[in-house]
Amino acid sequence: MSNARIIPLWPDGSPHNPTDPAERPRIEIHAPREPLGRPCPAVLVFPGGGYVTRAPHEADPFAAFFAEHGYVGIVCHYRVKPHYYPAPMADAARAIRMVRSIAPEHDIDADRLAILGFSAGGHLVCTMASQPDLVRVPEDDLSDRFSGRPNRLMAAYPAVSLVKHNRNLAPNLLGDAVQADDRAQLSSELHVTPDHPPTFLFHTTDDPVVPAEQSVDYALALKAAGVPVELHLYASGPHGVGMAQDRPSLRSWPGLMVDWLAAQS
Repeated sequence: MSNARIIPLWPDGSPHNPTDPAERPRIEIHAPREPLGRPCPAVLVFPGGGYVTRAPHEADPFAAFFAEHGYVGIVCHYRVKPHYYPAPMADAARAIRMVRSIAPEHDIDADRLAILGFSAGGHLVCTMASQPDLVRVPEDDLSDRFSGRPNRLMAAYPAVSLVKHNRNLAPNLLGDAVQADDRAQLSSELHVTPDHPPTFLFHTTDDPVVPAEQSVDYALALKAAGVPVELHLYASGPHGVGMAQDRPSLRSWPGLMVDWLAAQS
């Protein structure tokens, strides 16, 4: 997708920029294929990768998918290991605020911003939806002017909790000195409030990496708080399926997601 516009999240010289330019936090903006002639809703995508890498098949293909459906598709390249917490959360919050700050020049409807995350990226987006102000770094000059909470949340096979099921993920995010309080703070099912955005969840029941209970528990926490939630559990499928277009039993899920999103407007 060579027509994407790339915008660094942090200015030159920022302490949030790694020494490797290829790892510089950034967003890549893909305009809708057919301009609508009015501000468009946007979807900000956070690929998974265990906070060690960022999976390409969960990035550009989804930006293209949303662009084909009349959305501005945006990919966030956030920092991963060895850039530990709070780096990924600082990048995610900055990305959400930046999209809102540049909305007028990109024909984006700043009040219709959804975020989508996969696996560890799902952990990241659930954190943003449940605790948007958990990380506020002084270098983020947008934090006082724009909200870091999305209007809608979508998560595919998300690693929601660090206190159960996903304990091995914690060192990749927090380093080796992981404390119980840190795990609890970064377990979104424990921090759901009624102002959490409406949510779409997708999982397979036999996911061998991130158990489906992660999505089920989160859906139940959302329901208990009165937050609209739609949960799709498929009978079988591996972790990290992405678009799943080569899997007939799973390939309907992206369509269900975009239908759900359209119904939220």
